[in-house]
Amino acid sequence: MNAEAADYSIFLAQDASGHAQLNLVVEGIEQPSAIAEIERGLASLPGVIRARLNYTNHRLTVAWSDTAAPGAVVERLSALGYRAHPYAAKAEDGEAERARWLLRCLGVAGFAAMNVMLLSVSVWAGNVSDITPETRDLFHWLSALIALPAAAYAGQPFFLSAIHGLRNRALNMDVPISLGVLLALGMSVVETALSQEHAYFDSALMLLFFLLAGRYLDHAARQRTRAVAANVAALRGEMAHRLDEAAVPVQVPVQALVCGDVILVPPGERIGADGVVVNGASSVSEGLATGETLPRAVTAGSAVHAGSLNGEGALTLRVTAGGEETLVDEVQRLLDTALSSRSAYVRLADRVARAYAPVVHLTALAAAAGWLLAGASFHDAVMIAVAVLIITCPCALALAVPAVQVVATGALFRSGLLLRSADMLERLAQVDMVVFDKTGTLTLPDPVLRLPAGTDESLLPLAARLAVSSRHPLAAILARQAAGAPFADVTEAPGEGVRTLIDGEEARLGSLSFCGLQAPADLPASASFIAFRLGGRGFVAGVDQALRSDAAEVVSAIKARGLKVAIFSGDRPEAVQPVADALGIADARAGLKPAGKIAALEALKAQGHRVLMVGDGLNDAPALAAAHVSLSPVEGAALAKAQADAEFLGTRLAPVLDALDGARRALRRIHENLALALLYNLIAVPLAVGGFVTPLVAALAMSGSSILVTLNALRAKGRPAP
Repeated sequence: MNAEAADYSIFLAQDASGHAQLNLVVEGIEQPSAIAEIERGLASLPGVIRARLNYTNHRLTVAWSDTAAPGAVVERLSALGYRAHPYAAKAEDGEAERARWLLRCLGVAGFAAMNVMLLSVSVWAGNVSDITPETRDLFHWLSALIALPAAAYAGQPFFLSAIHGLRNRALNMDVPISLGVLLALGMSVVETALSQEHAYFDSALMLLFFLLAGRYLDHAARQRTRAVAANVAALRGEMAHRLDEAAVPVQVPVQALVCGDVILVPPGERIGADGVVVNGASSVSEGLATGETLPRAVTAGSAVHAGSLNGEGALTLRVTAGGEETLVDEVQRLLDTALSSRSAYVRLADRVARAYAPVVHLTALAAAAGWLLAGASFHDAVMIAVAVLIITCPCALALAVPAVQVVATGALFRSGLLLRSADMLERLAQVDMVVFDKTGTLTLPDPVLRLPAGTDESLLPLAARLAVSSRHPLAAILARQAAGAPFADVTEAPGEGVRTLIDGEEARLGSLSFCGLQAPADLPASASFIAFRLGGRGFVAGVDQALRSDAAEVVSAIKARGLKVAIFSGDRPEAVQPVADALGIADARAGLKPAGKIAALEALKAQGHRVLMVGDGLNDAPALAAAHVSLSPVEGAALAKAQADAEFLGTRLAPVLDALDGARRALRRIHENLALALLYNLIAVPLAVGGFVTPLVAALAMSGSSILVTLNALRAKGRPAP
């Protein structure tokens, strides 16, 4: 192992099978094709058992037996043209620097293109009026002085990617782009030196500018995803109160907790490890594990999960899973696996480009060779080959998908959708099934208070003022209606409720047993109950989620479009089934934890389904990443939104339906654009090969095809189909 690789030894770990494992951040990844290249390259090393690259966050996980070593992995990556670093928070600094670099390249290309275009307009106008050859040559040389250094700097992302592809005997889309830019610049210099009328410096710079804009936006979107996803472990907090042999709490990092430790969880803190309650009574919010926003009452013997938020009572827990084995860590592992699986998706434009690049180059080479054999001069043969390469420069192909995406994204934005993924529309148009989470997705994110018929409403303001003094999540919902100051001398019974005196009468707020009341029959079984009693009077309120106003309408419309609908929820069956019945959804699955949701999605995938997952909770994040495509409401958890391909605004589900309709419409435009680009090449290439097209006409034809593709993309705009 060399000195550089030796530094990686401190980052070694073991996977579940006991194999050595190393997590790396890989630099230099530009194209999805890097996934297969790196994974195949490392899999060929002796002893390497598994190599998985996550294209979204550029993380590489490698596992090997004793016959391999980290040094061999690092050296193989270097031979493939990639640099690797141990995965750590500081690794994100490199991605931030790359984003700034792309932005600088974009700025240089844009600034240079504007200035060269001003000079070109003067030349074009002068060519049809009274410009002298000396003045035209001066303007061309000024354009060259601006364009050549600007293109050398701004074109680096494409040039470096193309060089890397050629070194590894792969022709990605950046190869013909780089070749087209370089030939346009080189030919422009030659034509300027020969005092010809036309040069094409402006075309090369404009092409770089538009392509850099798309690359920067795609990189920025992935960088935002990485920044949120990297903080999953922070959900369980950093420190825990472990009880020593004398039952004295000692603060330790949560990573130091092991099975069998006893910890104290004060009210209001997050639980640092999975465990079982030994002593105490409280309520815990388990949005991470189940997605349920309403708290669950726990007492001795109840199981709890890391990341859950403790309510009003102190709890003593015996750890059943600590360190890197908690549910939070399982969510992270599931998330990494799901993202790696999704990264294997190859975009339609990339699939076309694989066949496009070699065909174009072979055609240009054959044209030059054919004309030389036919007796043409070397200059004429080269100019014909250049015309072929310019006329086939993949402007139309490169714009076929992004142009539609820009138009469709704008239309969906007006419908309340914020897209985060570049290929989201393409994948969304392919779905045949929609799976909803329940809490916060089909229902509104905030629970509502339900009062049974005949409730004495004069007691409600008093109950709300008393609820201000309670730390229980249900009391917090009631406290929103408080209009006065909290009562003085409030006493809390942990796990039961609060009490005080109001005008000489005892007032209690809390559980049914604490207040001595019974649950009314006209409240839904899915509701959680909170009771209030003042002397001999009282009431019981239910706290429950309310369906989004258009949920039934949207679900019916989705079914009418031929798509299947299901509910995958971590909530209790008695809370899920009423929602399914109200919406007419037959396939409703309750009690699913993150791994269960992924298993259900994998089963659907094995049956041939392409699933749209709509969810909002932390427990939905792995499923959102594993689904073919995913959406999340803007009020959802940050981690869930980071894994979703788009967010939707507002309290209605209508944007989900708009997204489905808009994506299908956009995919039709994409297919039409690719067909137009192909038709253009079928007509233009024979003319160029036959010598009927000058470089100027080739440049104009190339621009014309791009304009045609852009105009067709505008048809992706408009209201979704009814």
